[in-house]
Amino acid sequence: MPLQPVLQKERVLLQPLTNQDFDALYAVAADPAIWAQHPSNDRWQEDVFRSFFAVALESKGAFLIFDKASGEVAGSTRYYDYNEQESSVAIGYTFYATRYWGTGFNPAVKRLMLDHAFQYVNTVFFHVGATNVRSQIAMGRVGALKVGEMDFAPVGSVPKPYFLYAIQRADYEEQRKDAGLPARQDHQQP
Repeated sequence: MPLQPVLQKERVLLQPLTNQDFDALYAVAADPAIWAQHPSNDRWQEDVFRSFFAVALESKGAFLIFDKASGEVAGSTRYYDYNEQESSVAIGYTFYATRYWGTGFNPAVKRLMLDHAFQYVNTVFFHVGATNVRSQIAMGRVGALKVGEMDFAPVGSVPKPYFLYAIQRADYEEQRKDAGLPARQDHQQP
């Protein structure tokens, strides 16, 4: 599964994260409100974010998210824990500038990423902090179901309580059909 293709739809553009993106992404991440419910609620601090950014680059699955209408950096997300044998991948480490909250931007990004992932895997997982109610609600909006609870340690942090959500390819395609959406499409740029 290609973990860093360029992906785009009407509203969003996901490009592979590069070293040159630090300043633009930190300008978004420096808002403490973004991290208030997150288990790593100090990520707005530059030294903490710099470590997060370095790990994102090393992952080879991280994206810079653009709002296509304005050209602004909206946030970041990534694929991780790809397992070819188990036909699974995780999506996470996602954050957006607060102006994108409640606008439908996150579901658009997640659908774009799910469309791509389900060309290669049968299951997509999401690790969501047990105190991150906003992200738990977002999981329901993309059709993911809570399948477990665990202590999870994002790279560079100590284990904390997380909920594990999952969505299966067949369920995702059925949800798209029920919503009157066209069949899953490849949104990768040639």
